[in-house]
Amino acid sequence: MKVIFLGPPGAGKGTQAAIVSKALGIPTISTGDMLRAAVKEGTPVGLKAKSYMDAGQLVPDEVIIGIVAERLEKPDCAKGYILDGVPRTIAQAQALEDAGVKFDKVVSLEISDDAIVKRMSGRRVCAKCGATYHIVNIPPKTEGVCDKCGGELTIRADDKEETVRDRLAVYHKETEPLKAFYQQRGLLCEVSGNAPSVQETTEAILKLLGA
Repeated sequence: MKVIFLGPPGAGKGTQAAIVSKALGIPTISTGDMLRAAVKEGTPVGLKAKSYMDAGQLVPDEVIIGIVAERLEKPDCAKGYILDGVPRTIAQAQALEDAGVKFDKVVSLEISDDAIVKRMSGRRVCAKCGATYHIVNIPPKTEGVCDKCGGELTIRADDKEETVRDRLAVYHKETEPLKAFYQQRGLLCEVSGNAPSVQETTEAILKLLGA
């Protein structure tokens, strides 16, 4: 089963990808992890990516696609994989297609911008140990204090409303057009990201994937 997870930042792609990959026994591959691994292993494409990262520049599409193609040839991907964070644009999707990378399903987590803002602005992170909480869904026992180490809970800059809305604007402009791209190919499945629990969303995804 070869799957792409799409959805706006904060839709729960990473969480769902981790659970579904365990259920199906296939790896989740995220762009960030792939880049770091390729750089660490010193592969030709990894070294190319490193030169852009060291210069503080965005890694170009052809390098990203090279790293993805390289990663998908590893033995743990033989039975399938879940891609999280790539493709981000139509150009990347087209390049993957041109490289002969095929998918069985593209799962799009659907959730409104306002729900995302509410969800992300409620996140809190422990400044000491990095444990994460949510003031509504996973509140700490004592407000503003980490259950694990007693550290102070803070809002990450990424989770502030203004930043979240900026990231959503980028998603709508660059990544959302992928839904139409994959719908034309008969691969798109939409799943509500508004379910009351993570488990209900997982069940809906597994049902769509026929698992």
